[in-house]
Amino acid sequence: MDFQNTLAYAEQLDREDPLKGYRDAFYFPKVHGKEVIYFTGNSLGLQPKTSQNYVDEIMADWKALAVEGHFHAGKPWWDYHERLAAPLAKIVGARPEEITVMNTLTVNLHLLMVSFYRPTRSRFKILCEEKAFPSDQYMLQSQVRWHGLDPETTIVELKKRPGEHFWRTEDVCSKIEELGDSLALVMIGGVNYYNGQVFDMEAITRAGKAAGAYVGWDLAHAAGNVSLELHDWQVDFAAWCSYKYMNSGPGNASGAFIHEKHLGKTDIPRLEGWWGTSKETRFLMKPEFEPIPTADAWQLSNPSVLSLAPYMASLELFEEAGMPALIEKRDKLTAYLEFILKAIDDEVTSRFEIITPKDRGCQLSVFLHGEGRSLFDYLMQQGVITDWREPNVIRLAPAPFYCRFSDMYRFGQLLKKGILEKAG
Repeated sequence: MDFQNTLAYAEQLDREDPLKGYRDAFYFPKVHGKEVIYFTGNSLGLQPKTSQNYVDEIMADWKALAVEGHFHAGKPWWDYHERLAAPLAKIVGARPEEITVMNTLTVNLHLLMVSFYRPTRSRFKILCEEKAFPSDQYMLQSQVRWHGLDPETTIVELKKRPGEHFWRTEDVCSKIEELGDSLALVMIGGVNYYNGQVFDMEAITRAGKAAGAYVGWDLAHAAGNVSLELHDWQVDFAAWCSYKYMNSGPGNASGAFIHEKHLGKTDIPRLEGWWGTSKETRFLMKPEFEPIPTADAWQLSNPSVLSLAPYMASLELFEEAGMPALIEKRDKLTAYLEFILKAIDDEVTSRFEIITPKDRGCQLSVFLHGEGRSLFDYLMQQGVITDWREPNVIRLAPAPFYCRFSDMYRFGQLLKKGILEKAG
């Protein structure tokens, strides 16, 4: 597409945007009295304006009904989480029975690894990406040590090719084939948090399954951002946080996927609790665990409905907009941001390097050669909320629900001004 680096052109794209009305569904922070340019939906999404209503509804039911709210609230609390399964299934390409909402992301990954990391003397290795998000690294290392194994010899990290900033699918699949019968688990972040790369989850899952391994995905940066077909890809398990692109609020509940082929089993290794047992017999207080025939069998305790309420508010917006429309805008918006970055780079003869490959969601990671932390600080002071990662990278995530094309243009002008003022 022939983009233009002008405000008039950017505003024209905003007028033509079929999702433009959703911006008004979110609250924006302000700097110097103006709404910020918000690039950190990959860290914490903005608050939907309807979130408060969902929370207030629960508070009102608690006030009026107390314990009876579990069964007699407008949305009874005891099955509140079940209302999230169907809309989440559409977002991640699953069946509703394969979805549950519980705990937080790393907790869920630990619980899922109880079921899907079962090392033997010969098949025990875990394949993950080099420099995965630290929480994943800690989780994998602790799981390995818990099994009495050495992380140094058990965890295999996928390396990038020398001089490259991204992983190649053929290298991932080749490493899986090389590990062969020693590979117990493939566990990778579906979208890398640092460079924004979207892994070819379908191809990698297929390779992992062919090697006889279980395959799981950390979808923290993927859910609500990229197209997913977890059921059809035969993914064994996945989990994601809800507070990034899914706008559910800081530290909020995690979603989890378990493929239907693993459901309804009484002999699968699993940490179990009261809320995962049969709803029909739960209140009979039987000593035997009877797993719910859905992903809810992995639940331990009754979920916090106060945390699920904002999640429901956000999912209502996803239901209205639909992932195909969000992805279409995401691609156009991110492409325009890339165009703006290259245009400004030409104007100031700087050395921006976009290290995000074309296999991407709505994040661009930009290596600022020759620029330092002071440029990031300047942008923040001007109301551009972005993210700094060492050694010299800013991450820009123009979330399609609420970011505008004119935001991309204004960001470019502020970026140019910050570089030129520093040079002057």
